[in-house]
Amino acid sequence: MTDTALWWVRNDCRLHDNPVLRAAATADRLVPVYCFDPRLYGSQQYSEHDPFQYQKTGPHRAQFQRESVADVRATLREQNTNVLVRTGSPAEVLDELAASVDADRILTQRLPDPEALETEDAVRERVEPDTTVESRWIHTLYHIDDLPTPPADIDDTYTPFRKHVEANSAVRPTVEPPALPPLPADVGDDIAVGELPSLTDLDLSLSTPSADERAFLEFSGGETAAKQRVQEYIWEEDKLRAYKKTRNGLLGADYSSKLSAWLAAGCLSPRYIFEEVERYETERVANDSTYWLIFELIWRDFFQFQVAKYGGQFFARGGLQERDDIDWRDPSPEHNETVPSGALTAEQAFERWKRGETGIPFVDANMRELNTTGYLSNRGRQNVASFLVNNLRIDWRDGAAYFETQLVDYDPCSNYGNWAYIAGVGNDSRDRFFDIDWQANRYDAEAEYVTHWLPELNGLPPEHAHAPWTMTPDEQADYGVELGVDYPKPMVSLAASTDHLE
Repeated sequence: MTDTALWWVRNDCRLHDNPVLRAAATADRLVPVYCFDPRLYGSQQYSEHDPFQYQKTGPHRAQFQRESVADVRATLREQNTNVLVRTGSPAEVLDELAASVDADRILTQRLPDPEALETEDAVRERVEPDTTVESRWIHTLYHIDDLPTPPADIDDTYTPFRKHVEANSAVRPTVEPPALPPLPADVGDDIAVGELPSLTDLDLSLSTPSADERAFLEFSGGETAAKQRVQEYIWEEDKLRAYKKTRNGLLGADYSSKLSAWLAAGCLSPRYIFEEVERYETERVANDSTYWLIFELIWRDFFQFQVAKYGGQFFARGGLQERDDIDWRDPSPEHNETVPSGALTAEQAFERWKRGETGIPFVDANMRELNTTGYLSNRGRQNVASFLVNNLRIDWRDGAAYFETQLVDYDPCSNYGNWAYIAGVGNDSRDRFFDIDWQANRYDAEAEYVTHWLPELNGLPPEHAHAPWTMTPDEQADYGVELGVDYPKPMVSLAASTDHLE
């Protein structure tokens, strides 16, 4: 009897190290399919885990996703097969397609976040009983079944978790891409292969992002670009040996690996990176920098497993600490907030933060880079998040949701985990606020980053570029930068706005 399988491609747009594809390829006939879920685009509430409405996927990530699907389609065509493309609810799409090709199995990736699990469960409930749905865990460096304890019992603090895992678990070896069985004969005739939707097809508000000469790295989606980036960063540019020293950089393509976008979309396996690092350590050098890239992959694992442990609580207002002692400000337009005369409402403050018009140059430069490129350094993410939640005291979930829209490398576990941590409601209950003035002068001493993204401050000496409000009227006239005209006056005092944290 002929065995027909569907490979439901999710965040695993790759052929290398893909156990889901390996299992699916044991079938006599294989139908790969990618489904663009309309709920992930536009401004709408996806599920009960979204407390408010916002645009879930902005243009940078939407374009990256589209390129990733196009790349895996091109690779499959080289092997005389293809990936079918559909737009619609995965449950409806896969139910219809499974019936059309008489599928025995649907194989897919298992993801820990509640929305992804709800989508998988909806498929399982919708398809006919004689079509089984099998999901496999493939998104992390360490497999969930290889943890020293079940996820429910893992430590809630990173360092003990890391040490326990490193001492008691091993990273599984990568698996080779399989030989792929053919498509059913009627695919392409009676069953349409499907065209990739344009960004405007997905959401009328989306358009292809414009190239900006200030960006140092183009994030092109797909397994091909992912492997090329690994080759360039580790081998050709030989940057891995200094990663720990350079990772807090702000300008340039190679101060960090910048592999996160391909990891998040599943174009790149973390185990593939692990093996490349091991090979580099054998062939070139092993030092604290080579280890630190693995250290960061384990951080990524930590948040994945924390979401597997806590589910929806991970995304709740009070976070893992279930705190109710923080009076978060609500920036939603329908919220009527009473503020003193001349003060900004939460909505106004949030909008200025999003646009990079806070009057705090280090915050504004980072936000403008995010809006322009879809990417932001880890140092920048921490500082702009701290400013929103600790200086402005705006609900941390609003900031995390804006990052969800903008980031090309968005991952729900890492994104919300890091925001909750900064807000003091995550895996460490202490308030985590950044001294932004100190951070700016420490990591951008010559104000090169600030003036790169805020050209209106070009010509100012570093001390004024980071704190233009310290200029006298005469100095403003001399430098040609008038506060409130050429660049905003600061929304808040950095020192006074964190008094509540002391």
